[in-house]
Amino acid sequence: MTDAARIDQENPLGVDGFEFVEFTGPEPLAMISRLELMGFTQTHVNPETGVVRLKQGDITMLVHRSPKGQAVEFAKDHGPSANGMAFRVANAKEAFEGALARGARAAEGVAGGALGGDYPYILQGIGGSLLYVVDQYGKTGSLYDGWTEVEGWEEAERKNSVGLEVLDHLTHNVRRGQMRTWSGFYNSVFNFEEQKYFDIKGKATGLFSQAMIAPDRAIRIPLNESQDENSQIEEFIRRYNGEGIQHIALTTEDIFTTVETMKARGVDFQDTIETYFELIDKRLPNHGEDVERMRKNRILIDGSDEEGLLLQIFTQDTFGPIFFEIIQRKGNEGFGNGNFQALFDSIELDQIRRGVIKVDA
Repeated sequence: MTDAARIDQENPLGVDGFEFVEFTGPEPLAMISRLELMGFTQTHVNPETGVVRLKQGDITMLVHRSPKGQAVEFAKDHGPSANGMAFRVANAKEAFEGALARGARAAEGVAGGALGGDYPYILQGIGGSLLYVVDQYGKTGSLYDGWTEVEGWEEAERKNSVGLEVLDHLTHNVRRGQMRTWSGFYNSVFNFEEQKYFDIKGKATGLFSQAMIAPDRAIRIPLNESQDENSQIEEFIRRYNGEGIQHIALTTEDIFTTVETMKARGVDFQDTIETYFELIDKRLPNHGEDVERMRKNRILIDGSDEEGLLLQIFTQDTFGPIFFEIIQRKGNEGFGNGNFQALFDSIELDQIRRGVIKVDA
C-alpha cells in the first residue's frame, strides 16, 4: 500500500486502504472502554462534533460521544452500531465526483458526519451508513490535525497496544437477494472484483458469502447473505434492524500474544468445537504451529503449502451484534475457507443453545 494510490484503469478512484470505522450508540463511553480493552488509545477529539479518535497501529476507530444528526438517527434505528467507514484515496474530490459518475449517491444532510466542517466527500453506504473518501494520510498529512490532541497519547498507545496493526477487512450482512446489488455497487463504483465465493451450510441453516477486493488489494469486503429465515445473517439483520457491518478484521504479527493479552483484559472470544483442534494435523500436515496453544486460546488455522497459512479468532458480540476478528496472515491472502465453516458452526451452535433455531434430536 502506498501513500497515494496510482489512479489508472484498474484503480479508477485511487483507493488505498481503510482510514477508519465510525461507531455510534446509546452508551458511547462503554464503546470507548471496550476499544481501550482491545488495545486502542484515545488520541484526538473533534472540537466541533465531540467525536473521539482511538488508534492502534495503522487502525483508527471513531466514536460519537454525543451523537448528532445522522449518528443519533442511526443509533435510534440500530442501537450500538457502525454508522460509517472511510476509504483512503489519492484525491478525495476527484474520487467523490468519479464515484457519483459511476453510480454512487451522495450522503445528503449529514453536515460533514464525524469529521464536521461540512466535509463534502461522503457517499451513501450499506444500510444508511456513511462512506467517506479521504486523502489526508501518510505523507499528505493527518486528517486529525485540526482536532484537539489528547496529551501523552503516543506513550499511552505504546503501553496499551496489544499488537494490532491494520484493518484487514470488514463484512456486510445483506438481505436475501441483495448480494449482487452490493457486489455490483463496489464493482461498478470502485472496480472491486470477486476474490472468493462461499456456500456454507450448517445443521439447520446456511449462507452465501462473496468476498470483494479493491484494486489496491488492501480493502476487502465480504458480503454475507442468508439462505433461509433463521440463519445467523437473518438474526443479525433482525437485531440490527437492517443491513450493515457485521465484523471488522484486524491484523497482528503475533496472534497468540495479542489474544492472550486481550483475554487477560477481559475480552471474550467465540468458542470452537473441540473436534476442530483434533483434526488440525490431519487437515494441515506440517503446518508448524503450536496446536495446544491454539486449542487453549481457541485460535483457528487454515491454508496450504501453496497458499501459506492464516490464523484467526473472533470476539463475542462487541457492539450490538457487531464483533471483531483478529487475524495473522502468514502468506495466505484468503479468508480461511475451512475456518469459515467452523465459525458458522460455532455461531449456529450458540443459536441452537439459545433457542433461536431448532434442530431435530
